[in-house]
Amino acid sequence: MDSPEIQRILFHPRVSEPTPVPPSAEDLGIEVEPGVTIGCRFFAAGKDKPTILFFHGNGEIVSDYDEIGLEYMRYGLNVVVTDYRGYGWSDGTPTFSNLLADCHVLYNELKKMLTERGYRPAIFIMGRSLGSASAIEVAQAYQDEISGLIIESGFAETLALAKTLGADITGIDITEEQTFNNVGKITKITKPTFLLHGQRDTLIPLWQAEKLHAESGARVKELQVVPGADHNSLISIGGKYYFMAIQQFIAKITGDSDWRNQRKKFKNKQALAE
Repeated sequence: MDSPEIQRILFHPRVSEPTPVPPSAEDLGIEVEPGVTIGCRFFAAGKDKPTILFFHGNGEIVSDYDEIGLEYMRYGLNVVVTDYRGYGWSDGTPTFSNLLADCHVLYNELKKMLTERGYRPAIFIMGRSLGSASAIEVAQAYQDEISGLIIESGFAETLALAKTLGADITGIDITEEQTFNNVGKITKITKPTFLLHGQRDTLIPLWQAEKLHAESGARVKELQVVPGADHNSLISIGGKYYFMAIQQFIAKITGDSDWRNQRKKFKNKQALAE
């Protein structure tokens, strides 16, 4: 998987200087190994809110999510968007091996930061497209610590995706288990899992999401198909319902949507007002 042929197909890094930080956001630099720092952007809605650790798609960088990050905040969610090596203002060169290694460091360092700052210990791991590999890797490794997994436009089979992207893998002796193996890993994840996918996605066809959903080891799992959406238009077509679906999934898992909790919060507000 670290062969030049596969690297050219899997990764399309965009280099960018740091951009102005949006209101209520901050940039974070996470050192994944000596001399290699990954850029992240943290959108903070509040210390009492759940947090999403978000691994973005290929060809994207953290600043592409400035408006999206602010929208998550409007829905009462913190979100940390992470880059990969060689993307945005991050150091290094992306490879299969360091993508999987780095996501462990990013998770542990960002969790440590949230804990030290007094944020609520409700962390959801989310990955879009290529980022689904990092998200599923983290969710499998730390499912005793996280609250849930969210996958947008994710893939089950790496070899099928490589063929779709035009890779000639006929001469490469490799099995699915030697790749990202999302489908194999998700069978071991029992935390609540929410998958979103575009009905008209031709880059990562809908059957890939259906396979992830079918093979998921979670008792609580849902696949939301966005009608008319392709690989990159879930938000533009779904609009507010995209964010509402994610918010409702998280609220159901954290108990924030429980009517007893809502009633208790309402009574507390009344008592403070008197």
